[in-house]
Amino acid sequence: MLGGKKVLHYLLKGNYPVIASIGLLAAFAGTCFFTAKCINLLPRDAGREFAHDGKLSAGKPRGAGIIFILVFVLSALLFAPLNLEIIIYLILTVVEMLTGYMDDASQRPWGELKKGLLDLMVAVILTFTFLNFNSSTIEIVTLGISVAIPEVLFGILTIALVWGSINVTNCSDGVDGLSGTLAIVTLGTFYLIDHIKGNHDEFTFLILMFIICILGYLWYNAAPSRLLMGDAGSRAMGIFISIVALKSKSPLMYIPAAIVFIFDGGLGLLKVGLIRVFKIHILKNVRTPLHDHVRKALGWSNTQTVFRYAIIQIVVSMAVVYLLLI
Repeated sequence: MLGGKKVLHYLLKGNYPVIASIGLLAAFAGTCFFTAKCINLLPRDAGREFAHDGKLSAGKPRGAGIIFILVFVLSALLFAPLNLEIIIYLILTVVEMLTGYMDDASQRPWGELKKGLLDLMVAVILTFTFLNFNSSTIEIVTLGISVAIPEVLFGILTIALVWGSINVTNCSDGVDGLSGTLAIVTLGTFYLIDHIKGNHDEFTFLILMFIICILGYLWYNAAPSRLLMGDAGSRAMGIFISIVALKSKSPLMYIPAAIVFIFDGGLGLLKVGLIRVFKIHILKNVRTPLHDHVRKALGWSNTQTVFRYAIIQIVVSMAVVYLLLI
């Protein structure tokens, strides 16, 4: 491994792209290697009682998110340019992964209130961190304008974004390859947006590295899967996507870039929330998350669900990216 002086020498010579490329390859190889070696150490899935075909997952290793998230963080520490802000984001991503993994490994699943409050705490810390290092001005890139938002309002909206992103991503994890594939498309959309806008800061490279680690996980999760990411993966993906949206300086782009996540997982959250808080029943004939509905009511296979959901997100993302190019 290169010593600190050699790394610095490469950086000064402008050879960082070489190191970064090696880092991406190492991240993929590391995810595949450690997944293969640690698969039998993971807790086993009990099957989701109310999910369509949920029992088919029973007995599979779950919580694999702990592997690809730790590989991502280690790769970032070794190959990515870091600063204090990014280090805090990495820590918060690991925190979400660990809370998810502890739920995956628990004999008695954690209650929704407990997980929701933990997500809220993490969202608050992330919001304060972001505002400490960044302004509350956002860019509406499709209109080419910037809007300064009062910090208090920006903070409230940011907490909602982070909490919502964690939970809609978590709710969308129920079909082999689905949430990982959608996360790749969403993160890839933000990567393209950043490059179109000319954003090439320390954080942009981490988007590619996170995508690479998800790809390493999907090598084993493609249908028929050998293992599941569990809450350890989906919750960490959710918080990372929200961080990417914030660092793009265009958090409103989260809506089109993650529209399938929002509808698939968000409708379920809305439905349950209205029932429990206001006793209002909506979408009585629609199963949520929506990936259960399309498989049960429309007869889509798991593969069709993944491909069609991905196609919808790619089409929306391409339309948004085209608006930025013209």
